[in-house]
Amino acid sequence: MLVMRRRAGDSILLGETIEIQVLEICGTRVKFGIVAPDSVVIQRKEIKITRDENITAARSVRQQDISSILAKVTPRPAVDATVKGLTNVTV
Repeated sequence: MLVMRRRAGDSILLGETIEIQVLEICGTRVKFGIVAPDSVVIQRKEIKITRDENITAARSVRQQDISSILAKVTPRPAVDATVKGLTNVTV
């Protein structure tokens, strides 16, 4: 791991196309700006960890169980009383 000290306004270059700029330092918080090509995926590590954990958990659930849960939470369409041959019925 490379450890560098930077001040607000300083930048770090990764290769030729990625620049990380220190925008603001306030106490223990640091605000970065990242300039990179659209082909480079940039995401917070905790988001990736959570996503990977969710995928792993979802794989352990059977498709039949998912279908059963969806059937219970999916709203059902309203029944039109006239379609059933009923008239003057308050629904």
